Amino acid sequence: QVQLVESGGGLVQAGGSLRLSCAASGRTFSRYAMGWFRQAPGKEREFVAGIRRSGGGTYYADYADSVKGRFTISGDNAKNTVHLQMNSLKPEDTAVYYCALGPRVVIVSTPSAYDYWGQGTQVTVSS
Repeated sequence: QVQLVESGGGLVQAGGSLRLSCAASGRTFSRYAMGWFRQAPGKEREFVAGIRRSGGGTYYADYADSVKGRFTISGDNAKNTVHLQMNSLKPEDTAVYYCALGPRVVIVSTPSAYDYWGQGTQVTVSS
């Protein structure tokens, strides 16, 4: 059984940083693409960042335009964990953040492309 557990959310002032983690069990994440999504109240779930690992061990990442240059996604293959380092946070980054693991080996920005989801972690950025 595949489980994803997020951690690291919280309340931070604008300009601050948070690091989210997503620990996977039941499936080796490095064989599939993993994504971070977020959903603010009254809005649709949106893609934030994704990561995949090539057969040669190189990690590839993709980001939404709104977070490029501020967020960094990384993978820890030994711990089967993906991290999302979020810097220069803005109030508009406030949302519940979810990690997702899909059957595909490529990064896809569409939520329906992912099989498994974590329970979500709240990120609140105050102005």
